[in-house]
Amino acid sequence: MSHQQEPLPYRPCVGLCLFNGAGKVFMGRRAGGADQIDLAHAWQLPQGGIDKGEDPYAAALRELYEETSVRSIAFLGEIEHWLPYDLPEDVVGNAWKGRYRGQTQKWFALRFTGDDSEINIHTPGGGMHKPEFVEWRWEELARAPDLIVPFKRDVYLQVARHFQPFAVAQG
Repeated sequence: MSHQQEPLPYRPCVGLCLFNGAGKVFMGRRAGGADQIDLAHAWQLPQGGIDKGEDPYAAALRELYEETSVRSIAFLGEIEHWLPYDLPEDVVGNAWKGRYRGQTQKWFALRFTGDDSEINIHTPGGGMHKPEFVEWRWEELARAPDLIVPFKRDVYLQVARHFQPFAVAQG
């Protein structure tokens, strides 16, 4: 009788589209990581894990601050359902200590209401957090799926489709 192993769970996570007044989104070029396969796909939107018992929106605001130092935001919307992705087989054992098969993400759209000088990726979160990005830029939301690692592309296509109404310049 064969004993079948339970599949690894998904890591609960949040993702954020931070839109500026011109309707572009914040994208950061990652400093590295087990899932970074090449420099062409090193860009991503802010995202991060949800702590046990943490509300997803609270986690989104915390992650945004920890990665960018941004606190000047207005809520725009969220995707009601969770969006999962699987890691490639050769990455599963290296990412998150091999405990997860991928992530299931809750996505939020926020409007950045501050000045670009508020964004600090080099000593983010008041210097209390390790930098995740080595550079950043404002980018067209529609381009985001082409800049992310390929195994996250389907999630980014759904995010871009859902949040496209926010990707417009403010009057």
